[in-house]
Amino acid sequence: MMVYFLSDSASGTHPNQLVLISCLSSMTDAKSALSEQDIQKKIEETRHIFRIEYAQDSADKYDSRDVDRLWKDDVLVDGYLEWRHYVVEDTLKMIDESLQWRKEFKLNDINESSVQKSLFESGMHYLHGYDKEGNKLFWFRVKLHMKHVKMLTEKKRYVAFWLESYARREPGVPLTVIFDMSEAGLSCVDMDFIKYIINCFQVYYPRLLSKMLMYEMPWIMNAAWKIVKNMLSQDAIDKLKFVSKSDIQNYVDGEHLPSYMGGTDPFKFSYPPLPDDVFQNPISETGQEDDTESKDDDLEAKDTLEPSSPSLRTRNVYFAEDGDNDAAIRWKGSRRSTVTFKGTLLYISPAEELCFGPRESEKRCLIMLNNVTKNQVAFKVRTTAPEKYRVKPSSSSCGAGTSMEITVYLHGGSLCSPQDRFLIMAAEMEPSSGGGSTDLAQFWKDVPKAKIMEHRLRCRMLEGMKSALSPVTDRSYKMETNGYQDMHTKLVQLMASSSRLEQKMDRCLRWQKLLTVLVTALTALGFSALYIQYTGEWPFFNFPTVEEEDRRTSHSGVRMNVDF
Repeated sequence: MMVYFLSDSASGTHPNQLVLISCLSSMTDAKSALSEQDIQKKIEETRHIFRIEYAQDSADKYDSRDVDRLWKDDVLVDGYLEWRHYVVEDTLKMIDESLQWRKEFKLNDINESSVQKSLFESGMHYLHGYDKEGNKLFWFRVKLHMKHVKMLTEKKRYVAFWLESYARREPGVPLTVIFDMSEAGLSCVDMDFIKYIINCFQVYYPRLLSKMLMYEMPWIMNAAWKIVKNMLSQDAIDKLKFVSKSDIQNYVDGEHLPSYMGGTDPFKFSYPPLPDDVFQNPISETGQEDDTESKDDDLEAKDTLEPSSPSLRTRNVYFAEDGDNDAAIRWKGSRRSTVTFKGTLLYISPAEELCFGPRESEKRCLIMLNNVTKNQVAFKVRTTAPEKYRVKPSSSSCGAGTSMEITVYLHGGSLCSPQDRFLIMAAEMEPSSGGGSTDLAQFWKDVPKAKIMEHRLRCRMLEGMKSALSPVTDRSYKMETNGYQDMHTKLVQLMASSSRLEQKMDRCLRWQKLLTVLVTALTALGFSALYIQYTGEWPFFNFPTVEEEDRRTSHSGVRMNVDF
């Protein structure tokens, strides 16, 4: 996540402005010094010690769902280790503090109704817009914050809601934080709240912070800033950037900035609803808006706090040096996220992003949908940039256990942007439902939003990869890109086939277990029959013979006479 601090350059309030973060930070150096095997050993060591020293009788300290993620998600543990420079002892303390905090604020169950409505209405914090690297902007309107001890806990929960919401919706993608300090005074400074925000990015959400932009920090706050600086680690300090109205557009395009920052964004925060990307119906190949859906359809995607899938893994993200904008959009990491998103209704490949390039061979991407239900599933695709992309089909249905390919391609001379997003919406249909365009349009009007599965895909420009390659001729580069596209298509098809095979194997295993039980039961009956045939007795029930019953009756009579 990026946080930019904007200072008034004319007044010279902060002459020692911090330089843009280098990708060769100390965290990256520590990571590069370790091999994959070393990192995996560190992960296992961390889990082993945590299980022995922290996880015993931890029901009152941690949420069991968080502990379960810790056992299963290598990327989560690696994120903590990387932030603590792979020092296991420090990492364990960080994990312990983070999990206790998540338990205290009940983050696995937090939703919009968990936060006081007045905090949303204040507009102090919100997510809106993107920076030039495609990172979401998290706005802190400092002038709207007033110190109030009784509201401190609720304000903390308010911030946690936004961070948890984004972390679940965009796993592994950092945020750029803008501290808008224009018109702010000392009455707006709350050191306890500032320390909490610092802990959010230093302890609770490792890797979520890209940079912090401090906008127009008044000179009167220099003393407060010195106190805050002492709370920060060197890694966090390296992520700070003081900016002003004259240079903020070096990091955020004007279309995502309000007018008082020199931008053209007309957005004004209001609640309800919560702000989100505006997904629209894609344009058909004839140049008209896809008419298979109602134009007044109100099923716009909103923030959701439901985890997309427990199997969805995050990725490591590193940022390049100042000026290397192309390289800045290259996603790197020792562990790649899963190739396939495993949803409740559909498996979607690729899982996270669509890669485009400037050449004709790079302007098409394939999305593979695999229906994992026993019923027909309707789906539709939306995008934040309908004028750039053509999608075929943009709305259809997928039969039970079948797959479908969706082709997405750039239109004309358009180039993709890291701010572009695609939204895939899916809902299970009744067996009696039809699959025609009229039936689908009516289906999407009637289906409850709670039954709709949503998954988002980012876009990435392959142009940034060229600087990392050795110089090649145009012909050889074209051959490489063609080969990349062919390999990508085959890989997606292979993943779809693998998913279908996995489903079939699961069914076979269930049948195998059932047959094993039946064979065991039949074998037991067979042995019982043989035992009865050769001995004339039941193997498990020793019924007395007639003579034994008579003797027992006579003995009982004698005993009764004696007692009498």
